[in-house]
Amino acid sequence: MKPEKFPARLHILIARNSDQAIIIRRGPSKQTCVIGWDRKSHVFQLSQWLKGRIYERRCDISPSGKYWIYFAMNGKGYSNIGSWTAIARVPWLKAIAFFPKNDCWFGGGLFLEDDSYWLNGGYIDNHQSSFDSKEVKRNLTYRPPNYYGGECLNVYYNRLQRDGWQLIERSKKVYLDSETIFEKTLSRQWILQKICHAQIDSPPGKGCYWDEHIVYNQTGKSLISPDWEWAEWWDKSIYYAEKGCLYQIKIESFNQLSEPKLLHDFNDYQFEYKQAPY
Repeated sequence: MKPEKFPARLHILIARNSDQAIIIRRGPSKQTCVIGWDRKSHVFQLSQWLKGRIYERRCDISPSGKYWIYFAMNGKGYSNIGSWTAIARVPWLKAIAFFPKNDCWFGGGLFLEDDSYWLNGGYIDNHQSSFDSKEVKRNLTYRPPNYYGGECLNVYYNRLQRDGWQLIERSKKVYLDSETIFEKTLSRQWILQKICHAQIDSPPGKGCYWDEHIVYNQTGKSLISPDWEWAEWWDKSIYYAEKGCLYQIKIESFNQLSEPKLLHDFNDYQFEYKQAPY
């Protein structure tokens, strides 16, 4: 019996001060590629592939969209290193600053400015600096406003709140199964809700960390979207990823949304070797 085939999984980082974004596409499970997205022209640039995993919730993009930080694992890595944090130029994987790690606790980080970043090292930081860059500088004194543990959520939840998401509720359903709810107020009194799950026994096709979304209008009517694995409000539109595709929805009135517009289908991408241009 053949194993069930799942759509490509997408997570997107949007630059705060430019039209640039980077899409992290995973699928099959041990292959990941990154894609540059010009949000003004909707041009998508396929970058490099990794035979391994990028932990998308530990990643961030600089305000201008020039750089990004990511945490990756492939069991081998550079010089047989199993995991690492890297700074690269968008949309590439080739590191300009590289920090080997060898385990999957902590890792990744956040950009504070275009040329400075915080590395998610935890209380005992075991990142090693293999090589660094004068283009960007690590801030050794910064600490995020809140602490959410030693894996993905410490970067992800702090990033969400920095980008305008309001933490509404945290609840534990059962042991090793919790929900954290964030909300963002849109125009015309619409609300986008992001329900972040952390669970060991997650549904098929989901990791231990996965999201679903609900859109509310001022009358309380809701559009429940459990298949939206990523969603964001930007440029007066809701952008969302569902089943390996990226869509755009606009608000037409206080109780009406436009029909979804398909921007791109990422499902048929296949691994290819590419070199960064630097």
